[in-house]
Amino acid sequence: MSSVIETIDVNVPVSRVYNQWTQFESFSQFMDGVERIDQTDDTHSHWVTNLGGVHREFDTRITEQTPDERVAWTSTDGTSHAGVVTFHRIDEATTRVTAQIDWQPEGVAEKVGALVGADDRQVKKDLSRFKEFIEARGTESGAWRGDVEAGS
Repeated sequence: MSSVIETIDVNVPVSRVYNQWTQFESFSQFMDGVERIDQTDDTHSHWVTNLGGVHREFDTRITEQTPDERVAWTSTDGTSHAGVVTFHRIDEATTRVTAQIDWQPEGVAEKVGALVGADDRQVKKDLSRFKEFIEARGTESGAWRGDVEAGS
């Protein structure tokens, strides 16, 4: 199992940052390799990715969600992965975003990539593009502020 933890400070209030993060269908605008995400209901989505020439399709389920605090998920098929993104209010206009992602690399290329830190760099770049995306927008593109309790 491989793991990445990356953090970035965003110059946007916590509720706006959180609201944008809940708009999974916008991820392709700032996450390299995400071709499309279709949200099928409040807690399920279908992902289509192409990273380093490796095409994948898989489904995820939100396992925990607390407005302005955290969103956690796990895969329900395909590649084994899970993660959590937390949102921390630094001050009225600044939010610290921390992403922790755990997954099982498949194949030689993914295993080597994990060993040399390619995944860490990718998550760091994606968070940086998210920062640019939300800071440039001035407002979120939507929001889902429902609670999903862990274990439900």
